[in-house]
Amino acid sequence: MTSAEKALRVITADNPSPLTGPGTNTFLLGRDQVAVIDPGPDLPAHRAAILAAIGSGRVSHILVTHAHLDHSGGARALAQATGAPILGFGPAEAGRSALMQRLAREGGIAGGEGLDRGFAPDVALADGAVVESDEWRLVALHTPGHFAGHLSFRTERQIFCGDVVMGWSSTLISPPDGDLADYFRTLSRLDSEAAAALLPAHGGAIADPSARLAELAAHRRTRTVQILSALRDGPADAETLARRIYDVPPTLIRAATRNVLAHLIALSELGAVSTPGSIGLEAVFSTH
Repeated sequence: MTSAEKALRVITADNPSPLTGPGTNTFLLGRDQVAVIDPGPDLPAHRAAILAAIGSGRVSHILVTHAHLDHSGGARALAQATGAPILGFGPAEAGRSALMQRLAREGGIAGGEGLDRGFAPDVALADGAVVESDEWRLVALHTPGHFAGHLSFRTERQIFCGDVVMGWSSTLISPPDGDLADYFRTLSRLDSEAAAALLPAHGGAIADPSARLAELAAHRRTRTVQILSALRDGPADAETLARRIYDVPPTLIRAATRNVLAHLIALSELGAVSTPGSIGLEAVFSTH
């Protein structure tokens, strides 16, 4: 483990929920020149905790995995307080596929939960971009699936993986920001990185990345089988399917519906399901 990794600290924001777990993790990498990874929501108490933990060090970079408010909302205020630049993939809607751009324009799929629509990094990072100081080195990895412009950041042995992988829950995939096909590609890419640990923005570290990545891929394949099986009983829309398949509290049915919609969009692209009209939340899908 490098000296910078040994100096790694985590400050968890006070924003717990069924989708954020115990809250958003803000990671501080380095002592004198500090990289702040995911500054979290715009909460003055959380910002004060970050600055207190940094102490006499200097924030040199503010890195944002993706433009959801619980990750990027506090970025601009922290930048103003420290003078550090904000680095991220791009504006909130950057990176969407042509399909997701079209579906967003058509307006039938809704989405955009928690989107930080005003987010714009000072420095845009492409896949493979290197950000470094005298104490640490990070490589940006474009890891869409949960969010089109999602970045992960690799150190020598660890990957800060934002929301695309978590240990305590599967990831919400909500189109047009979420894309199931991208998600599967990202799981494979992260596995190929062979990191010693994944550090999610919600919940604890994942000490066996390969096993967890395989588990998440299998979970999504199982969901696909469940959806196709349910459609054999007759045509249905995304919410109807979610209520048949998911065993979750009523408060989480909307999130479950978003996940089902992501599967239906991917299956439609493969030709496995179809709908007589436009793809959307009200669309009724059937198998061939």
